[in-house]
Amino acid sequence: MERAEAVERLAAGARALGAVLGSVDPAEAAWRPAEGKWSLVEIGMHLWDEEKEDFRVRVDYTLHRPGEEWPSIDPEGWVVSRNYARHDLGDALTGFLAQRERSLGWLLEVQNPDWKAVYEHPRWGEFRAGDILASWVAHDLLHLRQITRLLFDRVNQIAKPYSTAYAGPWPGGSE
Repeated sequence: MERAEAVERLAAGARALGAVLGSVDPAEAAWRPAEGKWSLVEIGMHLWDEEKEDFRVRVDYTLHRPGEEWPSIDPEGWVVSRNYARHDLGDALTGFLAQRERSLGWLLEVQNPDWKAVYEHPRWGEFRAGDILASWVAHDLLHLRQITRLLFDRVNQIAKPYSTAYAGPWPGGSE
């Protein structure tokens, strides 16, 4: 993936996430489809933290600090340790979008990036800077899919006693 395409896709991902999450009311933002599943506010906080502490940082380390250990992160654990559920989705979205703008500016300023530069992770093996960049783009899409499913499930819940079957089936089964 070329840098220009990655920047374009990351900008588009931010617009899509902003559009989908920007109109959610506080009750819907806090709703969980099931125990152990994330709410929209938790997804928003995750996106914000990942943007400032994961992808940009790891691409930077891989490109500019060869051999230095990546800073540790705990995206799953942060949901509880940082008490994501108590936050406001609007604040999370604002924080994410601001960090994404910073990331896009940073990506455009990186001089002669070697996307083949390698980081050797002690547990997960070898990652090239380009692998992290491509994963960054894919991360938005994974969460857009997660958010869409959560909103679909929410509509099915609040539509009762009516059915959403006329809309068509959810890909892969179930309503």
